[in-house]
Amino acid sequence: MDWGFVDVETESGATYKVACFAMICHCCGQRYIEFFPNAKQENLFIGMIHAFLYMGIPKYILTDNMKSVVIRRDSEGHPIWQKDYELFMGNIEFQTKLCKPRHPFTKGAVERLVRFVKDNFLPGRVFHELTDLNYEAIQWCNRQNACYHKAVDCIPKDKHSAECMKSATKLENTIELSYYLCPERKISFDGFVNYEGRRFGVPYWYTEKFCRVMRDGYTLFLYDSQMTKILTTHNVTWSRKDSYCRDQYKTEQPEEQPTAPVKIHIQQLSPQPQKTGFERFNFEEGLWNE
Repeated sequence: MDWGFVDVETESGATYKVACFAMICHCCGQRYIEFFPNAKQENLFIGMIHAFLYMGIPKYILTDNMKSVVIRRDSEGHPIWQKDYELFMGNIEFQTKLCKPRHPFTKGAVERLVRFVKDNFLPGRVFHELTDLNYEAIQWCNRQNACYHKAVDCIPKDKHSAECMKSATKLENTIELSYYLCPERKISFDGFVNYEGRRFGVPYWYTEKFCRVMRDGYTLFLYDSQMTKILTTHNVTWSRKDSYCRDQYKTEQPEEQPTAPVKIHIQQLSPQPQKTGFERFNFEEGLWNE
């Protein structure tokens, strides 16, 4: 598995980067890609889980020495795993092998996949939002996995289901899995959570300080911190404007209205202009002589 990055140019001329997560089976060439706003560790976990749902859980993953995976190596050359990634490996039950530093042949397959995505899928690609891009990406993967590839001398989809899945395991839906798919977020003082650079509203009646957020297709779900209930849902928007939800702020208090016609009228004057202290410098009116 590996990350790739691409620049996106908007209609206004501004540019920003998106990250492409890529995973490929070294035996048959079955591939999976997904785009994220960034390459943070929580998105690495989400991308890996989605790839496991698509391809099954292999015995081990081959990756480079990325910060989200390994901290450093000990004196004997053994990897010291990043603690959250080590826990992730234990929960999903797979092993990780690291590519040798400055050794181009150990990770060539996935690097070729990233290059193939940049040369085949991305050129001339136009999309409205990241959700649309991911739908196009999975359709592209399905087409590529269903056609013959000379490099592996097979149709990846057929060989993967016939041979590779014998040594892979199916990913089961567990509560630990849902925690990775729904990262935790702190609720701000004004009732919003920040997710992927956007702010989404939380109902006022939810009194805890943290909640969990998951983006699934065109819907964003907000859960309580224990994943026992859905607080609210939002339409996935990549606009920078805040997204409000129903019951985000407390309902209006009871208010009394007049029961008889109002006959008393009073008048309100415009507020008097405040003196700023600079009147003495208003030379056009000759105030310097006063």
